[in-house]
Amino acid sequence: QVQLVESGGGLVQAGGSLRLSCAASGRIFSINAMGWYRQAPGNERELVALITDDIRNYADSVKGRFTISRDNAKNTVYLQMNSLKPEDTAVYYCNADIRTGWTSSKDYWGKGTLVTVSS
Repeated sequence: QVQLVESGGGLVQAGGSLRLSCAASGRIFSINAMGWYRQAPGNERELVALITDDIRNYADSVKGRFTISRDNAKNTVYLQMNSLKPEDTAVYYCNADIRTGWTSSKDYWGKGTLVTVSS
């Protein structure tokens, strides 16, 4: 079994910063893409940032403010969030495309961490 655990969420004032972490554990052969999604009440879950060996992609709403990175040795992905705005308030979910053996990969999800940005 594979588990993703997020950390780093909390309450911050507008203009402040937070860094989210997500560590994958279990029977992991390799990890392809890793990403962060978020969902606010009444909204659809949306992709915030995605990272592979080749690319880093960001939602237009966070470009220039958020930075995604990963530590492959630790099976961990990070999201550095700067210049936070109240509209960034949401539950942030970690996602990873993981191979557990000599088979095709599949998606795994964390349980989420809450980020609240006060005005």
